[in-house]
Amino acid sequence: MKNAWLNYILIRLGMFIGVLVIMIAIGFDKFFSALIAAALSLAISLVFFGKQRERVSAAVYKRINKNDTQGSDDAESDLENAILDEKAEFKKENPEGV
Repeated sequence: MKNAWLNYILIRLGMFIGVLVIMIAIGFDKFFSALIAAALSLAISLVFFGKQRERVSAAVYKRINKNDTQGSDDAESDLENAILDEKAEFKKENPEGV
């Protein structure tokens, strides 16, 4: 899959559902089965799915840097950021606030 988020979420969800179904089929309580399935799917994903986590992390990093370099889609946010930058620059030049 090309979308790293979707790939990782589907893997984790599939593991959770698989463990949950097995535990319920064995005869465990549904609530405790869900807790154990969540813990096991987390542990398994931490041990075996590092590449998928790295891809998601890279996608997050790329998206954050894209917003930093291109600005946000919201013109008001860009204006507010420009005003705050001007205030910070003014405080640097005039530390006494004069």
